[in-house]
Amino acid sequence: MNASRRRILSAALAAIFAFAPALQPVTVAAVYSNGTATAQFNVTLTIQANCAIAANPLAFGSSGVLTAAINQQTTVSVTCSNSTPYNIGLDAGSVSGSTVSSRLMAGTTSGNTSTTVGYQLYQDSGHTTVWGNTQGTDTVGGTGTGSAQVLNVYGQVPTQATPKPDTYQAAVTATVYF
Repeated sequence: MNASRRRILSAALAAIFAFAPALQPVTVAAVYSNGTATAQFNVTLTIQANCAIAANPLAFGSSGVLTAAINQQTTVSVTCSNSTPYNIGLDAGSVSGSTVSSRLMAGTTSGNTSTTVGYQLYQDSGHTTVWGNTQGTDTVGGTGTGSAQVLNVYGQVPTQATPKPDTYQAAVTATVYF
């Protein structure tokens, strides 16, 4: 190889190594034979009673007239630390005049927000036990497993006088007591 080619090759290799990441030498752990010493340390975690709750929307769909009950269901998911007892309550909802025993949805169109449609939330698919927010009376209880537990919420719009066309809604707050 002539001197000119060697200079070009050397310059090219120098440029490559100048811009290449620094090569780290591989370090091999040494082996020692003079003796050993040990120490122990504790690893701890304290789990406290705690719960988290999530709820899915309940949509009754669309209806022309309310001459028959409309039934739908949704779910509430609760995750509590293992062995933690809990109660889940559902409040009366956000519409003025709504109570746990007589829940209301209100119209959303301007000028129609005082018009309401009655509905109810139940603990059972037979629509016999109202789901309320008073612990020990109308809430749903359970014991945490450390994993999510899904509970069904059964909703019903009963037969009633049909108000004017609009979208009716309410916001219900689900609370987990633990």
